[in-house]
Amino acid sequence: MAMTRVRPGIASKALFKPLGRPARPAASVRRERESAIIDWAVYVDGHRVPTDSVAEAVRLVRPEAEGGDAPAKGFVWVGLHDPDAAELERLAEVFGLHPLAVEDAIHAHQRPKLERYDGVQFFVMKTVGYVGRASGIEAVETGEIMIFCGPDFVVTVRHGAHGELSPVRRRLEASPERLALGPAAVVHAVADRIVDDYMCVADGVQQDIDEVEEAVFSPERGNEAGRIYRLKREVIHLKRAVGPLATPLRALAGRRFVPTEIREYFRDVEDHVTRVREQVESCDELLTPILQAHMTQVTVEDNQDMRKISAWGAILMVPTAIAGIYGMNFTHMPEMEWAFSYPVVMCFIALSCLLLHRGFRRNGWL
Repeated sequence: MAMTRVRPGIASKALFKPLGRPARPAASVRRERESAIIDWAVYVDGHRVPTDSVAEAVRLVRPEAEGGDAPAKGFVWVGLHDPDAAELERLAEVFGLHPLAVEDAIHAHQRPKLERYDGVQFFVMKTVGYVGRASGIEAVETGEIMIFCGPDFVVTVRHGAHGELSPVRRRLEASPERLALGPAAVVHAVADRIVDDYMCVADGVQQDIDEVEEAVFSPERGNEAGRIYRLKREVIHLKRAVGPLATPLRALAGRRFVPTEIREYFRDVEDHVTRVREQVESCDELLTPILQAHMTQVTVEDNQDMRKISAWGAILMVPTAIAGIYGMNFTHMPEMEWAFSYPVVMCFIALSCLLLHRGFRRNGWL
């Protein structure tokens, strides 16, 4: 993917065209997609400074890009949701984002990781949500959040319906002292929100596992195999999201751009990730014996059904065999001319069936 890279702080005026929500032509018949930029703001000393566009926000924190001598102050936070390639590439030109990181942010489907490109940190996290479907079955759905963090900017790119960052922005704006610490405060707040979602989803999965375990061992049990397999798949989604995240968080806590006041908070988030990971692993380990126990019960029930079928088959073989023998229509057969032949044969059939039934009942086959 060919892109023009510009170092942060020296972008030309040509790049500072408005990056807000573009106006739609009045004569346009197609319903074109609006801008993926959800919100943007400049934060100076922890306080939000309103601007009309992203370009104006960048000029405010980088006055030297306009030819002035004033030092840069504050930082810009731009939030996007499911951006297209053109929109993200325009931001990449303004903030000097690396093409490889931009390509990852466009296509998504990345594993949690932390990479550094020319002083810009690229942090990837997976988002999870426990949602109900039309069938009434709840399921774990995943998305992604990519964070570009530089000395004077944060760009958050969200893919999927989960992990909305508007509450995170409002909470941070209510605590100017945290925003005054710089872009690292935003990265921590986003990571903390995502890990909190992990904990909620893990608790929901744990509750479902407890319910299915109770259903498997209840007297009125049904076929729970499908539900167990679905829970197994949800646990796998959680493991893929939670498992690799501890290493990037540990690395973030040691990066120089993270103020000392925030490093201990990153370690706290890492501790929460470790706890969620252990909970998810225990859920995975618990589902395997539950599934084995359920399959064992199904096998036992099948064996009991086969015993009953075999027992009734053996009982019905007596009248079938006798009727088959006397149905061969040979001229010379024993007792064919005896007047009591029919009652004797019927009594013999009934007595044999009763004795077989009694024997199978004693053995537990019926």
